Amino acid sequence: MEITLASKKQAWLHAIRLRTLPLALSSILMGSILAASNNSFRLEIFILAAITTIFLQILSNLANDYGDSVHGADSIDRKGPIRAVQSGVISLSEMKKAMILFAVLSLVSGLILLYISLNDWRLFFLFLGLGILAIIAAVTYTSGKKPYGYAGLGDISVFLFFGLLGVSGTYFLHTLSFDWINLLPAVSLGMFSTAVLNINNIRDIESDTKAGKKSIPVRIGKKAAVKYNWSLILGGNITIIVFAIIQNSYWSLFPILISPLMIRVAVGVSQGENSAMIDPYLKKMAISTLLWVIAFGIGFFIFN
Repeated sequence: MEITLASKKQAWLHAIRLRTLPLALSSILMGSILAASNNSFRLEIFILAAITTIFLQILSNLANDYGDSVHGADSIDRKGPIRAVQSGVISLSEMKKAMILFAVLSLVSGLILLYISLNDWRLFFLFLGLGILAIIAAVTYTSGKKPYGYAGLGDISVFLFFGLLGVSGTYFLHTLSFDWINLLPAVSLGMFSTAVLNINNIRDIESDTKAGKKSIPVRIGKKAAVKYNWSLILGGNITIIVFAIIQNSYWSLFPILISPLMIRVAVGVSQGENSAMIDPYLKKMAISTLLWVIAFGIGFFIFN
């Protein structure tokens, strides 16, 4: 059944893609939990980091809607959920204005976060540079003359920003310190976040191929992309086991309880014969990732 957008309000909600926001918050939550385990949690940092991340994720979603419409990935042949610009309810100029708005909101929120968190101007400008890089990455994923998402580099970006930088950066803003061991849970979260993108790209493999969008599934084929998905999900859970063993903190094994949900996602994607069958697992993987991080936090608060 074809889905249509009856109003601008509905179109904007589709463009914002609320179902992606839990995943965006996962790295902030993980970094904050790790900071709490070091007795350095600051509520104001958590709130501001969460707000900034939500703005960045919405910016990325709007830019993706805009860019895919311009470059042809959101054509009439697309099998995934209808996009706002593709539907014609929202014009390209309106979407571009919304992108500018959320870029400004992200920058302002990020500046407030850094002002409250850091008392060293060198660190301030370092994190400001990373924040501006995050804004640029959000916009240029599918927008601009040479969007890196069309070259198959989206997985690297997601792994870095949703995993390594998201977790380690949040931890640093809380604690003003860096601990190499925290890269392990950051790697886990980066793998799960990349799995979400991979499922999205497996779903869109046909329309992306026609549009010249060389995502990882387009480059390696659906069968190999499914195996790649398994490696991301299993790899993320194995990495947290390594973290628990090294740290001798077996409370951090608590999120393994969520792994059956992720395994079900991997099985569902493996068995999905078409885009409609694969699409529900995108949301399920994002929610499973958030639950995995929450379980990590529950393990800490129960056993410490």
